[in-house]
Amino acid sequence: MRHLRVEPWLLVLPVVVLLLIGFVLPVGTVLLSSVTTTGGGWTLENFTRFFESSFHLGAAWRSIRLAVIQTVVVLVISLPLAYVMTRVSARVQAFMMIAIVLPLMTSVVVRSFGWVILLGPAGPLADIPGFLQLSRTNQGLLGTELGINIAMVQVLIPFAVLSILGVLNGVDRRLEEASRTMGASFARTFGNVILPLSVPGLIAGGTLVFAMSISSFITPNLIGGAQIPVVASIIYTDATTNLNWPFAAAQSVLMLIVVLATIGITSKLAARNR
Repeated sequence: MRHLRVEPWLLVLPVVVLLLIGFVLPVGTVLLSSVTTTGGGWTLENFTRFFESSFHLGAAWRSIRLAVIQTVVVLVISLPLAYVMTRVSARVQAFMMIAIVLPLMTSVVVRSFGWVILLGPAGPLADIPGFLQLSRTNQGLLGTELGINIAMVQVLIPFAVLSILGVLNGVDRRLEEASRTMGASFARTFGNVILPLSVPGLIAGGTLVFAMSISSFITPNLIGGAQIPVVASIIYTDATTNLNWPFAAAQSVLMLIVVLATIGITSKLAARNR
């Protein structure tokens, strides 16, 4: 009879403990808090209150809409950028990689404050003709969905580029060369060869970008302010200002459900593509 080896389990144990402490326990606490009352009973009142509030439903729809817009824009920008990175020399690719990854070394708070200056009425962009006309207020693009989208796209592009780049690096260049040899134009080759083969990277990058976008708090809060409330900022207000932890927990659970549903759908799309 073979003896069960304990060494692999000992190696996995630290990761399991970290996962339990950093993820399972906090999420479990939020789940319990969302369905409990102050007296310790069970209730679904927090979820009912959310769906009965036009303010919270409007913020939820805005969060989903902004996340979809940002995901589409990020993927449209990231795919050509990742493709170019696979076709340039190693030195140029290293430089482009540094330029893409370097913003991740800076706090998102610092980057968001930078966008506050750029998008404000006295920022450098205000000198561009027609810039201030994009906003109906005297705040430039601050307090607008367009301002949030611009800032968030810059924050999210590195994650999509890295996801797509990993897939494109594995694409055999001879497929593209064969297409061009048979007389296909660059646009047709890109659409019929490169684009289908990059779908796994697009799905992975899009899922990651959507999940990060819909749950983002700092950038939408600094750029949009009180004029453009999103679910993450409302959860923060309900938890810290209104001190209504069960209601904030219920909103967090609903956001988690949306993200998990998105991951489930994209996982099925990825499996079907394979």
